[in-house]
Amino acid sequence: MAAKLWISELDAQIEKLKERRRFLIVKSAERFAHAATKAGLAEMDLSDGELDGIVAEIAARFQKKPKATAATSPQPHRPEAGRTGTPAAVSDGG
Repeated sequence: MAAKLWISELDAQIEKLKERRRFLIVKSAERFAHAATKAGLAEMDLSDGELDGIVAEIAARFQKKPKATAATSPQPHRPEAGRTGTPAAVSDGG
């Protein structure tokens, strides 16, 4: 009978883990839904395919985290809003 008790304990642990997994998925979904709503995506007329593409682009940005070196920068220079780049801000690559 000890083996059955042990198996039932494992089954109970598995059920707890499954519930924890469901909880984490719901919390993650709520987090992303909140961010999308805050950004105005919820009010845009986007197809599922378009929305999937947007999310895939965002994911790709954060999955590619190259090491920053003196020669390269992980993000391109972005001029302040409403301003264009000046010759001093434009790199000639050398």
